[in-house]
Amino acid sequence: MIRRYIAALIPIALAACQTLPEPQPMVVPPVEVPSAKAPPPVLRISTWNAVDGWHDDDPRDAWNAFLAGCGTLKNQTAWQTVCATAIALQDLSPDTLRGFFETNFTPYQVINGDGSDTGLITGYYEPLLYGSRTPDKRYRYPVYGAPDDLLTIDLGDVYPELKSMRLRGRLDADTRRVVPYYDRGQIENGAAPLASKEIVWVDDPIDLFFLQIQGSGRVQLDTGETIRLGYANQNGYPYRSIGRQLVDRGELPLEKASMDGIKQWAKHNPDKLRELLDYNASYVFFRETPVNAAGGPVGALGVPLTASRSLAVDASIVPLGAPVFLATTWPNSDKLLKQLMLAQDTGGAIRGGVRADFFWGFGGQAALHAGSMRQSGKMWVLLPNGYVLSQAQTQQKR
Repeated sequence: MIRRYIAALIPIALAACQTLPEPQPMVVPPVEVPSAKAPPPVLRISTWNAVDGWHDDDPRDAWNAFLAGCGTLKNQTAWQTVCATAIALQDLSPDTLRGFFETNFTPYQVINGDGSDTGLITGYYEPLLYGSRTPDKRYRYPVYGAPDDLLTIDLGDVYPELKSMRLRGRLDADTRRVVPYYDRGQIENGAAPLASKEIVWVDDPIDLFFLQIQGSGRVQLDTGETIRLGYANQNGYPYRSIGRQLVDRGELPLEKASMDGIKQWAKHNPDKLRELLDYNASYVFFRETPVNAAGGPVGALGVPLTASRSLAVDASIVPLGAPVFLATTWPNSDKLLKQLMLAQDTGGAIRGGVRADFFWGFGGQAALHAGSMRQSGKMWVLLPNGYVLSQAQTQQKR
C-alpha cells in the first residue's frame, strides 16, 4: 500500500527530490545534474606523486579542521584507527603530518561520469545581515524557521534503490494527498503557514536571498547583539541561478553575473526584483545557532567550518569528513591554489563528481572571493587504507 502511495507521489513532487545530506549553504550557478542514464562519477585509486601539489602544501593549516572532523568520524569503524593516531600525534611538523597521511591513507582521484578529471569549483561564505527581533519600516523581510506542515519522506525506506533521496511536500487538506511544498513565490505571497515562525526581520531582500544561497550567516540586531543563523530545512525545489536568468534575458553580461553584479542590478531594477527572485523556487528555512567567534557555521558533518580549509561536496561521491586535496586557481585569477581541504559540508547546487564549493569564511574579503570564484579544478579524496567504497563510488560504465 505504502509503495503504491509513494509511487503515485513521485511524479507529482519529483522537483522536491534532493540528495542527502541536506544542508544547503550558498551556492553560485549550479552544474547540470546528470540524468539517471549518465555514467556515474567514480573514485579512481591514485598515487601520492600524482596528487598535483601535494608536496608543496603545508598540511598544518588543515590539521585542526581534520581533528575537528575526527570528533564525529572516530565513531565510524573505518576512521577509528586513523583518528586515534591523529589525536595522539605530538610532532606537528609539515613533514610529519604529510607522512601521517601518506602512511595511513590512500589517494583516490575523482573522475566525472564522462571520464574527465576536471570540474567546477565555486565559493561560499558566511554573510552579515542587519535585522531586528521586531518588524518596522526598515526591517520588513522575515527570516523564517521551518514550517510545521513541511513533510520529509525518505524514499530509501520504501525503495532501496533510492537510498539517500528525500522528497519534501505537504499534506493537502482537501485531497488528503501529499503534494509539493509551496514554492518561493507562494511563500512570499503568504500561502505557507509561517506566522510565528519569524526568527528575525532584515532590511534587504536581496541580502536575505543570498543568505539562503549561502545556507548560514550572522545578523547584527538593532540592539547591538549579533546572532548566527544555520540551515534548518528547505522547501524541496532545486536551485536555479538568477544570475544565469539575467544573462539569458540579456539584462546582465556574463562577466558581471556575480553576487555583486546581481546586487547592482537589483538596486537599479527594484520593480523587477520580486519576479527575478521567484525564478529560483527554492526556499531555505533557518534556525538560530550559538555564536562561536572562534569557529565558522556548522556544516553538514556537524562540526564548525574552517575558513579556506572546509569544502562542500556531493556526499554521494565524496564521503563527508574525508580530506580532499584540491588543485585549482584563485578567484578570477590563474594563480595556483593547491591545498588540503576537508569535505565537511554539502550544498543544493553541489552535484556530481569534480564539483565543490570552497568555504572562504566570514567578512568582506571572504564575500569578494566567494562571489567571484568560478574556477576549474581537480580533486583527490584521501581515504583510510582499506576503506570500502560503495558500488556507486567505484562502478564505471564500460
